[in-house]
Amino acid sequence: MVSSLVTEPLDLIRLSLDEQVFVKCRGNRELEGTLYAFDPHMNMVLGNVKEKYYEESQDVNNKTGEPKTRRIEMLFLRGDLIILVRPAIKIGRSN
Repeated sequence: MVSSLVTEPLDLIRLSLDEQVFVKCRGNRELEGTLYAFDPHMNMVLGNVKEKYYEESQDVNNKTGEPKTRRIEMLFLRGDLIILVRPAIKIGRSN
């Protein structure tokens, strides 16, 4: 049972090692990739990352601009940029 493995908040992150995670960051950035490492400051090393970000728009009516995506092979993410971490949604997987 998962609840017996979780005694502190970082245990939930530990259970996601070598798994796909979704990370919401400050500055309208979203990352999805494989979690390889983390520390108590929530610094993370992610691999095979898909980043979705928004460029600033010159149009005052469109404050976020159009979303852009890019792939990053390996990424070190500083913990103070992180808003949310969760396991990535797996579609088509039966329980």
